[in-house]
Amino acid sequence: MAHRVLQVTDRLYQYLLDHSLREHPAQAALREATRTHAHAGMQIAPEQGQFMAMLVRLLGARHTIEIGVFTGYSALSVALALPDDGTVLACDISDAYTRVGKPFWDQAGVAHKIDLQLAPAQDTLDARLAAGEAGRYDFAFIDADKTGYDAYYERCLKLVRSGGLIAIDNTLWSGAVAEPAAPGDADTLALQALNTKLHHDPRVDVSMLPFSDGLTLARIR
Repeated sequence: MAHRVLQVTDRLYQYLLDHSLREHPAQAALREATRTHAHAGMQIAPEQGQFMAMLVRLLGARHTIEIGVFTGYSALSVALALPDDGTVLACDISDAYTRVGKPFWDQAGVAHKIDLQLAPAQDTLDARLAAGEAGRYDFAFIDADKTGYDAYYERCLKLVRSGGLIAIDNTLWSGAVAEPAAPGDADTLALQALNTKLHHDPRVDVSMLPFSDGLTLARIR
């Protein structure tokens, strides 16, 4: 079977950035501030941030959820795409990581849109459900601990409206999901199980994209 995905060389990837990427100066500055971070690989690629911003605009989104903020590039990308009264419910447990992004949220003029909750995401989402916010949100992005993905997905299915979108990061996991998981590799096992579940879940329309480390889009029916 012929390859169906273009192999992106470093030269072609740079061409993609040069001919597509449009970043706010604060986004570029935040990427630079994160570049030397010990866990810089956790940050999404800039073209993925731009893609998610377009999805948010296409949805006409006003209220969004982010699970896993890291230094805040994806939250910044989504916040820039929202109207002035829009919100990002940003869930993370690390003050040290999220503190990096706050000055850049301010620089971009979107800090008022980002509601950062430093607590276990399941607790935050459960509290929003208990507060009657089911169906309030238009878009959710899941990019946190892989063993928690299924629980986050189930909560987002309740919080995001019909016709809204859930984006799930790392669903190809550097190709590991296509191989037998090593004993004790809980992250790969969790992603494999979720990918299978999403494939057959009648509650959503689904598309897994070979984008960065794999991005699955689930539209709620």
